[in-house]
Amino acid sequence: MATPLTAGKLLKALRDEGLVVHEVRNWRTHNRNAKGPWGPLHGVMIHHTVTKGTDSSVDLCYDGHASLPGPLCHGVIDKKGEIHLVGNGRANHAGLGDRDVLQAVINETELPPDNNSDTDGNRHFYGFECINLGDGKDPWPEEQKAAIEKVSAAICRAHGWSERSVIGHKEWQPGKVDPRGFTMDSMRARIKKRLAKAAEGSADPGSGSDAGTGTDTGTGSGGDRPVPPKPDHPPYEPFPGGGHFRSGARSAVITAMGKRLVAEGCGHYKEGPGPDWTEADRKSYAAWQRKLGFSGKDADGVPGRVSWDRLRVPDTRD
Repeated sequence: MATPLTAGKLLKALRDEGLVVHEVRNWRTHNRNAKGPWGPLHGVMIHHTVTKGTDSSVDLCYDGHASLPGPLCHGVIDKKGEIHLVGNGRANHAGLGDRDVLQAVINETELPPDNNSDTDGNRHFYGFECINLGDGKDPWPEEQKAAIEKVSAAICRAHGWSERSVIGHKEWQPGKVDPRGFTMDSMRARIKKRLAKAAEGSADPGSGSDAGTGTDTGTGSGGDRPVPPKPDHPPYEPFPGGGHFRSGARSAVITAMGKRLVAEGCGHYKEGPGPDWTEADRKSYAAWQRKLGFSGKDADGVPGRVSWDRLRVPDTRD
């Protein structure tokens, strides 16, 4: 049994797991709470959308349709593995399912067959819709499956749950087939491995409250957020200033930065990285800024102090 996470705590948990998270419209107050209770929470439910296209799928999950008003889930996981939060509170995603399945989730034991529809799942589960046609042919990119793993692990960490608190819609409600294209047992095995390790580290540019996303301030304009102190070991390269990263710049720091970007899954290099500042460096760094949740001018690919300190580039000084 768990009290639902606040919008700010959910956002922080997801970003702490290393996810790129987009806040859609008024998701923090968008819910169906007037139609029924929300909580206590017992697990995470995974779905597929039977749609294609990110923007249209996100809009559908936010708005719903005439016979089923939105939100239709709490978050949408796109093909790139990015998360679009569309609701906070009760959502129309789970419907009526099997009471025995719910009890198994609560007990974190093996799931029984879902042969009844007698229990309100919208009350007790977080729901995430994954963009996929659900025809058994539409591929599931590794980035998307990794995001499902991370979303589930993030919420399980926040509540102290194990991987057995994550189920598919097809395991909850008779007749459902989603998610189709991978097994939930394989996904739970991935989640279990992830939960055995620490989270990737805070990727939330804010303070962890219900604040916004903050600024990177790599170009000399705007304010800055407090930067956590750097650990003594291993030593990290201090921020050299945004002016260090411009056409014609060359240094070992740029090479070290590029290697860290590749390690974080943000590399856009065909060759290298190397010591010369290139467009590939800028695109790679912009991907890192977006991973942290920055947007607009704060994700222009020019390093700022906040994003630099979180990248933890090894010290290149003698």
